[in-house]
Amino acid sequence: MLTFNIAVVFPGQGSQSIGMLKQYAETSDHVEQTFQQAADVLGYDLWDIVANGPQEKLNHTEITQPAMLAADVAVMRIMTEMCMNKPYALAGHSLGEYAALVASGVLDFQDAIKLVAQRGRLMQNAVPEGEGAMAAIIGPMDEQVIKVCESATAEIGQPVEAVNFNSPGQIVIAGATAAVDRAIELLVEEGAKRALKLPVSVPSHSSLMKPAADEMAKVLETVNFNEPQIQVIHNCDAKSHEDPASIREALTKQICNPVRWVQTIKIITEDADAIIECGPGRVLTGLNKRIDKEIKSFALDTPASMEKFLDSMS
Repeated sequence: MLTFNIAVVFPGQGSQSIGMLKQYAETSDHVEQTFQQAADVLGYDLWDIVANGPQEKLNHTEITQPAMLAADVAVMRIMTEMCMNKPYALAGHSLGEYAALVASGVLDFQDAIKLVAQRGRLMQNAVPEGEGAMAAIIGPMDEQVIKVCESATAEIGQPVEAVNFNSPGQIVIAGATAAVDRAIELLVEEGAKRALKLPVSVPSHSSLMKPAADEMAKVLETVNFNEPQIQVIHNCDAKSHEDPASIREALTKQICNPVRWVQTIKIITEDADAIIECGPGRVLTGLNKRIDKEIKSFALDTPASMEKFLDSMS
């Protein structure tokens, strides 16, 4: 049995891929059961899209969001069955925050599926496809990226902003496509090691998402929220919230405000002995190691990685 503090984090959009959780689906009933619960809510076979594609369909925000939530929760359920140690803290990157709220007992899973499906539709509809973009910037520090975004916004007359502070020297920008393109040009000129557009269909966490946030606030009021059984560190302010009204407010702000992942991990590592990434892929594990080189990090993306984690922590 584990005898130390673990924190569990859940990935969001960007970690999806065709065939994700295939190995888990072959060894655990939790994958089929979780995706069936999601399908019952959505009215379509979500697992078929995850298993067979096409990738373009899976990458569409209104499908990506419930797919990633179901994947995160399925792995969480497998981990909970196999690992007796209760996490002391939870967090999720963007969409992954909903998985953290399910794990903490704040949200029922099927209610969360309803919410993220609606969240995806609202975000998709807030900006016409092709008019918004996101890009990952490697190299410059926060202040430089923010300054360049301000310059590109002023020059183009449309917004581009730093929206994901993922790790030191890795930031995501988002906004109007023309402004994002100009910011990329300026950042490359200033020595960015890499500036790469992301395969997403909306400029998440930018001010362009304010209409979606306003509508999502109304949707959140239609679902029951409980007080968390485990603290969740929220994206928008890197703080935990106890009462349902504050949690709803944090989820609303999250849509059109930056994801403060560096701050989140720094808070978690104050008391954590290890951080576990629960879901497909290893994106957050890579970020977390860059934020805190000393913390033990495990990505539970396959049955083999789950066994390695359990062996290491026993």
